[in-house]
Amino acid sequence: MRTALLAALSLAATVPALAQSSPEDNDKRPMQAWFHELTPVKPGLDFASRIKLPRGYRIAVWAKDLGNTRMIAVAPNGDVYVSRRSEADIIRLSDRSGDGRADAAPVVVVNRPGLHGLTIHEGTLYFMTAREVFRAPMLPNGDLGKVETLIDDLSDAGQHLNRTLAVGPDRMLYISVGSTCNACDESSQENATIVRASLDGKTRSIWASGLRNTIGFGWHPRTGELWGWDQGIDWLGNDLQKEEFNRISRGKRYGWPYIFENGQRNPQDEPPGGLTAAQWAAASENPVLMHVAHSAGMQMAFHPGGGFGPDASGDAFIALHGSWNRKPASGYELARVRFDASGRATRIETFASGFMSTDGNSHYGRPCGVAVMPDGSLLLSDDANGIVYRITYDGARGPALAYAPPAGPAQAEAMRGSGVPLALARSETAPRSGARIRVTSAAFAANGAIPRDQSEYGLGISPPLAWDPVPGAAAYAIIVEDPDAATTKPVVHWIAWNIPAATTRLPQGLNERDRLNGEGVEGTMQGATTRGAIGWFGPRPPKGDRPHRYHFQLLALDRMLDLPLGADRDRVLAAARGHVIATGELVGTYAEPKD
Repeated sequence: MRTALLAALSLAATVPALAQSSPEDNDKRPMQAWFHELTPVKPGLDFASRIKLPRGYRIAVWAKDLGNTRMIAVAPNGDVYVSRRSEADIIRLSDRSGDGRADAAPVVVVNRPGLHGLTIHEGTLYFMTAREVFRAPMLPNGDLGKVETLIDDLSDAGQHLNRTLAVGPDRMLYISVGSTCNACDESSQENATIVRASLDGKTRSIWASGLRNTIGFGWHPRTGELWGWDQGIDWLGNDLQKEEFNRISRGKRYGWPYIFENGQRNPQDEPPGGLTAAQWAAASENPVLMHVAHSAGMQMAFHPGGGFGPDASGDAFIALHGSWNRKPASGYELARVRFDASGRATRIETFASGFMSTDGNSHYGRPCGVAVMPDGSLLLSDDANGIVYRITYDGARGPALAYAPPAGPAQAEAMRGSGVPLALARSETAPRSGARIRVTSAAFAANGAIPRDQSEYGLGISPPLAWDPVPGAAAYAIIVEDPDAATTKPVVHWIAWNIPAATTRLPQGLNERDRLNGEGVEGTMQGATTRGAIGWFGPRPPKGDRPHRYHFQLLALDRMLDLPLGADRDRVLAAARGHVIATGELVGTYAEPKD
């Protein structure tokens, strides 16, 4: 923690227009960006009384002198678990006396370097660092049992290492993996996403992408829909990029790093592979609501109702940590997202303010963690001063209603595209003639073993493919599926379309991006696999499974397909219906022995 006062620094940085190299450079424009760090001021004993709240609400210190208090998770019995990034641990506090304050000094329950996100599910504490996810049973006294490592290979964190996680109503782990950078073309497709994993960590996929840093997310208690608050790009000016509040759905893109807000271009970067910003925008979801730029939304909690204000049920509360890249400063408050009776987000408003000085040059705390207590009150952490505040409502009667979002929406999204026949067994791929295309690979024979380099256990590079030319073909498409998976059937491992008509051979190791460049593949588009990533997703059957079959299915088409970026198999097949001239197939197998 900082003990000395820091002078606020204001640095005006005018970014000049860049030399034009493409038509899309026309929107390069000068802008003014600020580095404006507020001076931390230790709050006095009466500070809580000066925090502004709506009529009827009160705030008081629940615990203090805690250190770098970040994320909060509350157990059904009222025990409170708080991650401390600087101290590399999780602490437990409780108010067994019921007097509205923590009873005693915090108890450290686990230590790990870089601890941040945490959540509680069915008597188990799940917690994570930048690259690892752990779980441990919660003992009757509130301590933890043996810690189990679930995931140890999340992508590198870079700029955004404060990752968070929660268990969804579908009993799956959802993990926010922030970007490594302010704005860049990521080397790992898991960065800037929400990742969905099984509770044992053995399987995972990308749920949604283009999310720069969605630390705060959760499910609406009535609709079961997933919502999240995404932090915007820095150095675009005082009012760009606004913070985004998104309805997060499987397979959707949310713009970052090339598109933000309602379809605006990031003038500092251009999409790779010869794509236009318009194409990226067409494939991206606009936010439902936006808020003041650089406010830095952190943990978010939906209130289920009961024990709080009479109209709190179904609203979300999110801590705004506060800006450093804006003058005047923004954030430094607790915000409330209002939802209507149908579960639609309608507006964002200030709920608790006063953490920033009236002149906007210093702060008395940085809101960070938010959680709902069993009695319905709200906890709010200040990670600058080691304080946890408790917000109550006059006359409220607890307990809080059970937070039990319906599982249906998440389950329906997760099962989309599962339980269907292989592509060549579907009506969409019926060719106009009975012609068959011979498909081969220099890496494996028909019904032979696919080399380990092509698997996700190995290098994960796409295999070389070749086929006989088809007269009259305007383009080719490839769909690779595994029908032998235990749950999702079939698993989609590769989708490519608009392969040039003159191309009858693909090299191994193609780029994992939307549009390919280079001789023979220029303009080839790739779609989303079951993993949620773009490009080749190599075999990854469970270790010890019998060999899985991988069907490389080739379509010769009489036209190019007009599809959005990231199209999935079903959209590709729907567009191909009636345009298939001939088909071909090559089957390979893969098995990974047990260790």
